[in-house]
Amino acid sequence: MADISEIAADVYRISIYVPAVDLQFNQFLIRDDEPLLYHTGMRHQFDEVHEAVARLMDPAELRWIGFSHFEPDECGSLNEWLRAAPRAQAVTTQVGAAVFIGDFADRPPLALDDGAALSTGRHSLRIRHTPHLPHGWDASMLFDETESVLFCSDLLHQLGAVEATTESDVVGRFRETLTAYQQGPFANYMPFTAHTAGYLESLADLGPKVCAAMHGSTYLGDGARALREAGSAMRDVLGPDPR
Repeated sequence: MADISEIAADVYRISIYVPAVDLQFNQFLIRDDEPLLYHTGMRHQFDEVHEAVARLMDPAELRWIGFSHFEPDECGSLNEWLRAAPRAQAVTTQVGAAVFIGDFADRPPLALDDGAALSTGRHSLRIRHTPHLPHGWDASMLFDETESVLFCSDLLHQLGAVEATTESDVVGRFRETLTAYQQGPFANYMPFTAHTAGYLESLADLGPKVCAAMHGSTYLGDGARALREAGSAMRDVLGPDPR
């Protein structure tokens, strides 16, 4: 059964730990007038995520489905959710709509320009385009301006069955994860490009107080500093060899 934790007012972390890969897969629900689910989970996780959402609200009332980029753990069960929630609509970038979701989804998505706002009622959200951060041409991050929550996808990725929230150093864990992945088939899964530092700085400028990571603990604290330090970790582990 998925674990549920409230990480901010009416913002819930739904976490499924998969021992085989020593990894948590986290979805986030904003319970509001027009509820939003950020990440759907993979298709085989749909029933478990659906049951968890049902503990918080009627899943059929879901209105928006967000995610950073086109990948199974981000949006693999999108169409199952569109069938379960008749009013639900995917939210993505213009690239995401044109290249992936416009064809994949059973209903047309809402394509948002960089910096566009979306209201769910009490919560005011804003999308920031971040191509290839964490990966994917279509990538973006969603920021809840009301509760200062950054839904940061694979940024701050941490291995293990860790606690739901932490005020401790998640960047150290993130660096360890990046380093561990460099030794196997997932090497360079998160590219460090000429634009990465700039995108991270723009996210840090939002001043998040909560960083809702897709894998691992949600970080509570100085999100701007964590994001800047995460950029340094990415540069050290993933950047070009200075030689």
